[in-house]
Amino acid sequence: MREHVERSAGFAPLESVDARTLILGSLPSRRSIECNEYYAHPRNAFWPIMANLVAATGSYEERCKVLGRNQIAVWDVLASSVRPGSLDSDIDLTTAEVNDFTTFFAEHAALERICFNGQAAAKIFRQRVARHIVCSNLQMVTLPSTSPAHAAMNFEQKLELWGLGTGLIPDR
Repeated sequence: MREHVERSAGFAPLESVDARTLILGSLPSRRSIECNEYYAHPRNAFWPIMANLVAATGSYEERCKVLGRNQIAVWDVLASSVRPGSLDSDIDLTTAEVNDFTTFFAEHAALERICFNGQAAAKIFRQRVARHIVCSNLQMVTLPSTSPAHAAMNFEQKLELWGLGTGLIPDR
């Protein structure tokens, strides 16, 4: 008998009306959902990368404000899905519901670039979203996942690729 697994539900986007870059993950991890914060796992490299690139430090609210001031929005491709664990490979795509990108893109006309936080987010977006709405005017960049599960690269390698891929210059 199959064990019942509840749906994981995502968050509203971190956004500013003048956002030029949208960073998309797949779906928040269990830890993120428990904390009600994007990239809440202490070993996830997202916030340390953002600290290096745009000085996003301090409380979660302060870090989110810094992203907004730097015209960076954060969201996930999926609004919800059944996912027994926190790995992208655990996402049950037969139960997946995508976020409303038609409305998001209409409300964020300044967007120039979508940066995918990992291969899974890019793949799901291309399969479930890009085929159905016009987003050809947006540059799409797949970046290495900031998840601690993606150990093929060290922090410095991820930081360099994120700096190049997002168009952000590290504050050195």
